[in-house]
Amino acid sequence: DVAALIIYRSPLSYLILNRYPYNAGHLLAVPFRKVADLVELTSAERADLMDTIIFGQTVLRAALKPDAFNLGFNLGAAAGGSIIHLHAHIVPRWNGDTNFMPVIGQTRVLPEALASMYQRLRGSADHLKSTA
Repeated sequence: DVAALIIYRSPLSYLILNRYPYNAGHLLAVPFRKVADLVELTSAERADLMDTIIFGQTVLRAALKPDAFNLGFNLGAAAGGSIIHLHAHIVPRWNGDTNFMPVIGQTRVLPEALASMYQRLRGSADHLKSTA
């Protein structure tokens, strides 16, 4: 899980730190069964995926204290989906977190390395699950 940056596993899905984040702490919620669209999930898989998305928000709130979130799916290549395996983006946001870098420099500035962020989020996930 450390090498893959998986911070949590539920019965039918998992949370993984995005290797190409839009923002620090950007997580992906991914069902174990490989499907391309939401309609291909069973009722149990949809419920579990939603619970995993909510748990991802809970982990990010505990570890990073964001002001808000962007949540979403990119379904299909025309929507920006670069991976066939369905996944939900959970992006923490802070007031004033955008700047000129994405517009002018065509790059993003992340304040923390993935390995460090993984440790913070995995620690929060483990703590939250042990107290549930």
